[in-house]
This record gives sequence, structure tokens and C-alpha cells, in this order.
Amino acid sequence: MTTLLVTTAQRNYPAVVGRGCLERLGDYLPQRTGKIFVLTTRDVWQRHATRLAPGLVGRSHEILFYPGGEEHKRLATVEALAEEMVQRGGDRSSLLLAFGGGIVNDVGGFLAAIFMRGIPVIQLPTTLLAQVDSGLGGKTGVNLQSGKNLVGAFHQPLAVLIDPELLETLPEREYRAGLFEVIKCAVIRSPELFDLLETRREDVLARLPEPLERMIAECVRVKAEVVSADERETDLRRILNFGHTFGHALEAETGYTRLLHGEAVGIGMRAATILARRLAMLVGGDAERILNLLDAYGPLPDVRDVSPHALALRLRSDKKTVRGEVHFVLPEAIGRVRIVSGVDDRLVREAIEAALS
Repeated sequence: MTTLLVTTAQRNYPAVVGRGCLERLGDYLPQRTGKIFVLTTRDVWQRHATRLAPGLVGRSHEILFYPGGEEHKRLATVEALAEEMVQRGGDRSSLLLAFGGGIVNDVGGFLAAIFMRGIPVIQLPTTLLAQVDSGLGGKTGVNLQSGKNLVGAFHQPLAVLIDPELLETLPEREYRAGLFEVIKCAVIRSPELFDLLETRREDVLARLPEPLERMIAECVRVKAEVVSADERETDLRRILNFGHTFGHALEAETGYTRLLHGEAVGIGMRAATILARRLAMLVGGDAERILNLLDAYGPLPDVRDVSPHALALRLRSDKKTVRGEVHFVLPEAIGRVRIVSGVDDRLVREAIEAALS
């Protein structure tokens, strides 16, 4: 197993990557804790509940079922879950396990951050996207109609346990969507990971254990380093938003129903790469390599009917917009990105049009 330490002002905690690590959940539970709440979805619980059983033996626990989908990633859902926790005996000594994909990790982390003014959480991500991104780093939140994750909190977990074996039952579309977050990590900070994705595409798509675990561990290393350096996204951590500025706008514009998050990020990375090329930031063959890799792990959904004008307007509502100025994370080379603002609106619209087509 690979264990990486995330060091933050709030707390230091391990991110563990390894097959069978969920069976060791008990090693990461505090010796003294009140009732444990497992937030999950019915499909995840039906498939993987037995993996948590050894760690929950002798522990008072309750199962909370999240209804699933971005459409339920709202404050009303969090309130209903909090009411259920109170009714089932939750108090300040309780602990929450977020056992599911990226949405469960976001909602569970936020619920833990605000229930009784904050209880501990352990993240147990079950999808590729959650294992390489949303399960790690302490960013939690829910959506508003205006945009994605506009209400949330920074709440670092006690631990993150990542079992690649869970991905064997992940639907193909969900797996491929997660691969776009892997590509993001490669572009922003890991040329070695980019090379792996380029040269071993068939092995990655086949989910062979060795490249899969290498890939996940490298993404966790990248994110752990970035979060440890900038917990609250004041500077360096913003590079993790590569593809997300455009991607979040696209999710909101399509009502959170047509695209998986990773797919929206994939299209967002395409737009960001095209924009960087038009700004002459990305020269040589790196732009083509990035665009070709995005195509290689597609296909991405057809979004040609989305209005580029409407999408450009949505960018203004993104939480990374400061004083009305949109900040873009744009690649300068494979393994290096830069945050850019003050970009001409015409170039932004052109990049959006090219990405959507």
C-alpha cells in the first residue's frame, strides 16, 4: 500500500492507496467516538458493504442513503440528512464516513463540517473521479441553481482510504469520466503520468492493476502536495481547477443532467488548451498532445447545441471569478500551468466555440 501524508493547518492525515485498505477501516477510527454514520448510495452499499464490515464490528453505526445525482446535491438534501442524524442519535461525538463517489464525498464532507458545528469525517471514495480528486483535500459543498459548489466549507478528513479494487465494478462511462481528472493531474504537474497515459492507453482502459494503481497514487501525490502547500486555495491550489472554470459553467448550463463531472472537465480542458494556444502560451507540440490525449480517452458527449454565448455568461458566476474578472488555469507546457486573468472576451468565446464543436 502507498500512504501519502496531507499536511494542513486544520490537521495532518494519511491518504492510503491500496487494494483491501477498506477492510482496515478500524485502524483509522478514533478509539473513542460516538455513533458512526455511513453516508452512501444504495447501489454502493449493495455492492461493497461487506468491505466495511470488519471495521464496524462492535461500533454503533447507522446508514444514511443519499438519493444520488447532481440534482440532489443541494442544501435541502443536507438539511434532511442532518435531521435524520439527530433522529438517530447523532451528537457532537459522532463521526461520518462518506462512502461513495464524488458527490457523496462532497455532500458528506459538508454535512460533517456543519453538523453540530463540525464532526470528524473519513472519506472512502468508490469511483475513479473521487479517488483521484474529490475525496482528497477537504473541499466540500453543494450546488446552487446559479452554479456548482457555491455553498461549502473546507473540512479536512481524518483519513482517506482508496481501494482501486472497487473500480472493477464501475460502469465504463463513469470510469472514463474519472480519467479526465487523471489527465488534469498529468497536465498541471506530472509529465510522467502524461507519458503513462499516452503509452499505456489500452492497459489503462482495461483497468490492469499495475498501471491503475500507479496512476491513482500519482494523482494522490500531486493533490497531496498541492493541498499541503495551499489548503484554502489562495494561490497554488488554484491549479487544480484546470478545466473546471469552463466545465462548471457547462454543467450549470445543461442543468446538471447531461454530463458527468469528469466529462464536463474534459470539455473544459479542451477549451482551456485551445485558449492557451490562441494566447501563444502553449507552443510546440504540447497543445496537440493534450488535445489528442483527451480524444484518446473519449468519446465526450455531444454538446454542439449548447450556446457559446450563454456559456461565456456563466463563467461570471463561477466562484473563481474575483471582482467580475474570470481567472483561467491555462497550460504552458505538459506539467506546468499558469493562472491568467484579463483575457479578451472574443478569444474566450472562440475557444468555447471550438471546444463545443
